[in-house]
Amino acid sequence: MGGGERKVGEGSNVKANAKRRRRTWLKRKEKWLVVLGVVLHAVYMLSIFDIYFKSPIVHGMDLVTPRFKAPAKRLVLLVADGLRADKFFESDSEGKFRAPFLRSVIEEKGRWGVSHARPPTESRPGHVSIIAGFYEDPSAVTKGWKANPVEFDSVFNRSRHTFSYGSPDIVPIFCAGLPHTTWNSYPHDFEDFATDASFLDEWSFDQFKGLLNRSKEDPKLKELLLQDNLVVFLHLLGCDSNGHAHRPFSSIYLNNVAVVDSIAERVYNLLEDYYRDNRTSYVFTADHGMHDKGSHGDGHPTNTDTPLVVWGAGVKQPKLVSSSNHSDCGFRFVDEHMHDTPTPTEWGLHGIERVDVNQADIAPLMSTLLGLPCPVNSVGSLPLDYIDMIKEDEVEAVVANTKQILNQFLRKSQTKQSNSLYFKPFKPLGDYSSLLDKIEDLISIRDYAAARKLSEDLRVLALQGLHYFQTYDWLMLMTVIILGYIGWMTYIVLHVLQSYTSLAGYMFRKEQADHQTDNTRKVQLCGCLLLGLLCIILFKEHSPPLYHAYTSMTVFLWTQIFSEYRFIKALWKELYGRRINYFAKILATGVFSVFILEFLVNSFTQRKLYTWCFLVSGVISFLYLLKLIPWRSGVPIFVCVACWFLSVFTLMPAEIPDNNRLVIGSGVMIIMIGVAARLLDLHTEGNKYWLSICNHDKKQPKFPMLFQLQALLVGLSSVMVSISTSHRTQKQELLALHQITNWSIAGISIVLPLFSANGLLSRLTSIFLGFAPTFLLLSIGYEAVFYGALALALMAWILVENTLIYSSKVNRLSSSFNNMEDNVILDGRYLQLSDVRIPLIFMVLFNVAFFGTGNFASIASFEISSVYRFITVFSPFLMAALLIFKLFIPFLLVICVFSAITKLNRLPRLGCYFLVILFSDVMTMHFFFLVRNTGSWMEIGNSISHFGIVSAQVVFVLLLFAVTNIYTKDINIGSVDRSSRKAM
Repeated sequence: MGGGERKVGEGSNVKANAKRRRRTWLKRKEKWLVVLGVVLHAVYMLSIFDIYFKSPIVHGMDLVTPRFKAPAKRLVLLVADGLRADKFFESDSEGKFRAPFLRSVIEEKGRWGVSHARPPTESRPGHVSIIAGFYEDPSAVTKGWKANPVEFDSVFNRSRHTFSYGSPDIVPIFCAGLPHTTWNSYPHDFEDFATDASFLDEWSFDQFKGLLNRSKEDPKLKELLLQDNLVVFLHLLGCDSNGHAHRPFSSIYLNNVAVVDSIAERVYNLLEDYYRDNRTSYVFTADHGMHDKGSHGDGHPTNTDTPLVVWGAGVKQPKLVSSSNHSDCGFRFVDEHMHDTPTPTEWGLHGIERVDVNQADIAPLMSTLLGLPCPVNSVGSLPLDYIDMIKEDEVEAVVANTKQILNQFLRKSQTKQSNSLYFKPFKPLGDYSSLLDKIEDLISIRDYAAARKLSEDLRVLALQGLHYFQTYDWLMLMTVIILGYIGWMTYIVLHVLQSYTSLAGYMFRKEQADHQTDNTRKVQLCGCLLLGLLCIILFKEHSPPLYHAYTSMTVFLWTQIFSEYRFIKALWKELYGRRINYFAKILATGVFSVFILEFLVNSFTQRKLYTWCFLVSGVISFLYLLKLIPWRSGVPIFVCVACWFLSVFTLMPAEIPDNNRLVIGSGVMIIMIGVAARLLDLHTEGNKYWLSICNHDKKQPKFPMLFQLQALLVGLSSVMVSISTSHRTQKQELLALHQITNWSIAGISIVLPLFSANGLLSRLTSIFLGFAPTFLLLSIGYEAVFYGALALALMAWILVENTLIYSSKVNRLSSSFNNMEDNVILDGRYLQLSDVRIPLIFMVLFNVAFFGTGNFASIASFEISSVYRFITVFSPFLMAALLIFKLFIPFLLVICVFSAITKLNRLPRLGCYFLVILFSDVMTMHFFFLVRNTGSWMEIGNSISHFGIVSAQVVFVLLLFAVTNIYTKDINIGSVDRSSRKAM
């Protein structure tokens, strides 16, 4: 007997030691896994800047000197900032045209068309496109739209001298660093949206007029003005400012069109009278248009379509339209608009040929008119339909334009080849030199049409080659990053299977084998050798340090995966012996999970999807719960109503309108929800569907009046919302007494839930009431109602989970608690396939907390007036902290309920956390491919923020888990067996 007892005791000690060692190992591994996840997501988040946002600009190209005589000695560039094509060309309500002078130019002495801008349709990118000939440098996204990421060439650089007057945001970009320039700009204070901004245009004209007047008394200035290769640039900001302030259909904006036309006429008359040599070319255009809302930036036609009028020396005369004028070639411009689109009848110009161009084409047009080399960074194609030259000079101009783009291609090719061990050239331009020789031969035999056609084809190939080398590393980088994400997700799956499923104990015993350690070391050695080889290759290719980081992370992850090959082998054997219906369940779970995750990806841009989601969820939950429990319990109806109530908010506008009555009414609603939860907690003993939630046999709270105090603070915060807002509206400042009261209410209410009873419903109700005063004081409209609606939906989730646990159909789940002595890892039960629903529901509700009251990824969600009840003196850090805390409160509620549900189901919370990260990374991979480097700054910025938000969830969710654990760690749930016995 004694020996038998000793053996039993020794056996139990061995099991206890094994369990202790396993827990120690698991804690250590998970700490390391979390650190790895944080580092990996931080590194991979930077990859989008190496893939999508690298500057296309290269340096070191030679200039291409034109081989033709310059048609003009000087050129005037007039840019009407923010002028829409339709508002410029169309007539007013009386049938009169707003720009009579420029219209007479179109009809009598010049050419016209629409210049198509490429998003982002902002002022700096537009002017860079016009003057330098290339589109927005995507690397500017890291420096802001007013900064130039790198130096670039422009028409102004090539000129003998440039005279420039206009806005302080535009003129210095091109002129501040040039020695051969005379420029001036008005102070920023002049840009006042409260006034008619057309005076800014007059200021620019007056500066130029004053320059010509001074030249009559200044011989040096007179001599300079008589030189050739001069450029005059007048930046006319009036239309842009008036469009923003008064909208483009306002009388002020439309009158500004007439002002711009008048300035063009006065500049023309002034110069023609000054020089009297007919050697001046004039270009009138705009950098971008203006949306009806008074904004610009995206690819809407009102923003991308701008007027272009060219006349003077070297410019063709107007041409009547005939069917032969239209090529109907299907060509698309950079704004994705079709070539040869019909001219609107209201423009009254259908009888005169219209020649549309891409905005970057204006730079080579200006260079050709002046006989200058094209800017070396230009990607514009010379629009020959504007230029009046002999056939030979036309071809020479096209050849110069082609060679300039080809030089950029050759420079990029040379740079990439010198840094590549295995270089893949752009094959269509493998024999570019023979094409150039053929062009020269055709010119020499005066076959100008063939030479021009071959030059234009070569130019198209050169532009394709530039794109080829701009995206040369994309395949390699994207492959490494995607393999890294897949590796990370695979490793997470292996960890969850090893640590939180019934395979855990089996694999722990297997890990004790010595030969496994030896094989693991061999795999790790191979991984180190592969990583060393790849790093040597990257070093030889002079790759940036981040390339090494991306590769190292990916190789490291896959090395760790292959180190678990024995577990993978055992897992395969385990699955191989299962029936086909088991694989069908796995497949169905996977498909459903991917469907939910893709739904969440699309919800980032279409908030209304959540409305359909909760409407459908409400109906399905109602029907399903009716099969499990009687309708008299009220649970099915409550769950349905809660889902439908929450569905309303994603139909609301993202910009929250002020409505203090709604905020005050929300305070009443929150108190009513709290009272209902309190009554439920006190009066449902003996009901098996509420037993575990209410937990009556737990000790009574130390503070029996806590609920009343919390309800009082919610009511007081509603009163303070009314008082603070009305007083601030009248006095425009916050009284110190109101400020202290609001801060005190917020501070005290957040601490009170820590002293509440530790039953599930009691603690969650206390948390809900604890954060309500702060949220109400930071609310300005319907988001206060959303707080209550979200709480009801979270309560519905708890009731659904509680019903599933105690229903007869899922009662067999309790079998997973049996044989707990074999569970060397967890205090609760192992994860099962059906448990995937919990992290998926969590992710849906977590994202609803993001987008339920606006767009978290957009500045619209950060309404500064939200903080005025706490502070009115500008303090950016404190205000930002309050705004962020307001946004975090719904997340805290969701995570508190998530933690409570894991306790209710006896699930390992960290295991569920890793599943959340796994699902987040599926979304991250999708957003990785949705990052944009073209479009408006808002579109580009939103694509980056969406990718960044989902990538950061590995840290974000973990930090919120740590914070909410303070409130939820001591929640107690009745055991399954005891609850079942009481129910019986």
